[in-house]
Amino acid sequence: MNARVVQRAMPAAQEVMSVAEPVVLVVDDSPTVRKIVQITLQRERIRVVTAGDGLSALTAVSDTQPDLILLDIMLPHMDGYNICHLVRNNPDYRDLPIIMLSGKDGIFDKMRGKLAGSTEYMTKPFDSTELVQTVRRYLDAPGARDRATRREAQRMANMRARRGYQPMAPRDH
Repeated sequence: MNARVVQRAMPAAQEVMSVAEPVVLVVDDSPTVRKIVQITLQRERIRVVTAGDGLSALTAVSDTQPDLILLDIMLPHMDGYNICHLVRNNPDYRDLPIIMLSGKDGIFDKMRGKLAGSTEYMTKPFDSTELVQTVRRYLDAPGARDRATRREAQRMANMRARRGYQPMAPRDH
């Protein structure tokens, strides 16, 4: 077996291993909140990707194909309601759990989140145990594994496309 075949076989093994670790996108303009959430979820063997503004969030959704989004409302460039609405209106992400994390706890804010398409609404400051339980409820829900597998396949396809990866064609003998 030559080195090129071995080198090309490696990404497939990495693809299988990465399916086991769910990906959560944390969108918040506060570096402190992002870090606290990241540390909390990483302790639970959840991979965390972060974004600090609305435009970065949309790019991260496309690039990382997260299994769940934790989304602040008050963000630079685009608020969380608009991000939620845009993500929800994309057929590829229609079933993606989106949990709003906000300091706003009024009934109007919660209703507006629901209308934008959020799955759930949590108020800051939040308890880390409650955060983990809420995230786990959606990541471990029936059908979540199938959705995660589909999103992982899409993540790998996106990564290959960016790298210019072409699968090896079988050789004729």
